[in-house]
Amino acid sequence: MDLAIREARLAGERDEVPIGAVIVRGNLVVASAGNRTREFNDPTAHAELLAIREACGNLEQERLEGCDLYVTLEPCTMCAAAISFARIRRLYYAADDPKGGAVVSGVKFFSSLTCHHVPDIYAGIGESEASSLLKSFFQEKRGL
Repeated sequence: MDLAIREARLAGERDEVPIGAVIVRGNLVVASAGNRTREFNDPTAHAELLAIREACGNLEQERLEGCDLYVTLEPCTMCAAAISFARIRRLYYAADDPKGGAVVSGVKFFSSLTCHHVPDIYAGIGESEASSLLKSFFQEKRGL
């Protein structure tokens, strides 16, 4: 999770919402990314999707079976679907996202009957640091 938090910090420095993601297989980091929606003018450029794309490219395969994803914020519906389609083995995330999350919040994507693959889910890892990054980012944006 430390690497994902580092990616989140880098995203914040780029004036992106500070969310970071890292994909590992065993002890090997396969991909890492931070949000780049503003930089790429792309609403799909979430940290998770960028990391999944990079990992699939690096491993030269469309499925990431045996891979684990670490992300600093509860994934949204779009990212949860990609996690399922990529067959990520385990999802570790730091902070819950009551407004936009889709794991334990919102639509609870992995509980849906139409979800074909459900990763093992571990929440709250590095939560205080990830939450602090997000709160600071949005307070600064609001001029507080």
